[in-house]
Amino acid sequence: MNAKLNIVPFVSVENMMKLVLTIGIERFIVELAAYIEEDFRRWELFDKTSRIASHSTDGVIELMPTSDGQLYGFKYVNGHPKNTRDGRQTVTAFGVLADVGNGYPKLLSEMTILTALRTAATSAVAAKYLAPVNAKSMAIIGNGAQSEFQAIAFKALLGVNSLRLYDIDPDASIRCAKNLAKFGFAIEICGSAQEAVEGAEIITTVTADKRSATILTDNMVGSGVHINAVGGDCPGKTELHKDILLRSSIFVEYPPQTRIEGESQQLSADHPLVELWQVMTGKAEGRTSAKQITLFDSVGFATEDFSALRYVRDQLQRTGLYDELDLLADPDEPRDLFGMLLRAEKNVGIIPN
Repeated sequence: MNAKLNIVPFVSVENMMKLVLTIGIERFIVELAAYIEEDFRRWELFDKTSRIASHSTDGVIELMPTSDGQLYGFKYVNGHPKNTRDGRQTVTAFGVLADVGNGYPKLLSEMTILTALRTAATSAVAAKYLAPVNAKSMAIIGNGAQSEFQAIAFKALLGVNSLRLYDIDPDASIRCAKNLAKFGFAIEICGSAQEAVEGAEIITTVTADKRSATILTDNMVGSGVHINAVGGDCPGKTELHKDILLRSSIFVEYPPQTRIEGESQQLSADHPLVELWQVMTGKAEGRTSAKQITLFDSVGFATEDFSALRYVRDQLQRTGLYDELDLLADPDEPRDLFGMLLRAEKNVGIIPN
């Protein structure tokens, strides 16, 4: 990549799609998952803070920062469920990776596609430790923009090959099934959430409405299943009945954030939550019995975005799938920023007023 100080590698939406397709979707997710797991295992090195959120009646805009002491990363992301009515994405995002030593950005990237990939990869990484052994069937309730990514991640990392789909919009399930047709799944479109979970060993809930909803009731969840709860990711937005949580072993990314934003916002402040990094490092137990209900209360955390940006950065050198962005002022004399502006006036032939 260009060594000029003022040039920052920029991954556009077009180049992100080319990067994913060049590497291959499944391989991309598997390799990204390895970066995510590596950073979870380094959890204690990271600066950790709950995302900085600006809520409105229509949605939320968030900043998600973290650093491992060498690199700093952040993501800007929104969540506006009503956007689909206007032909817009519910979630859009971009991110930056920077050098802690000098503060210069090392990467600017689109993260709408990348967030979908890292969310799915994180779900599958958690399921490696929490799902029933050799689980092959998964129900996906909510068949919007995230559903195909989830399915492919669980296939690539766990070997899931049977899907049971349900969405309140049947067209969404049909589209999801069509998009996944070439990936080797046995797919059944179901008429209700109750029907979808029947016989499923893993249940993924990934709905978009910003409200407290009950996608799963207690009687729908039998012993031994793993629940991958993705959709409840901001205050006032949930998908599971509280009684399910009371029967489950709950695993989370960062408790201070999850207690505010996740399914766990329904619980008392002292209800036990197990941190995922502790399971990965052997400091806590994951699944311990065949009858245990495990619940990954996924809200997304900044280290996962950091991992994703790190992974993308490492792929750019060999693929060249980036643009060069003239983002930083780089005067010949660092103390003469104003002089650089005056010299530019001569170079471009601007006549002052």
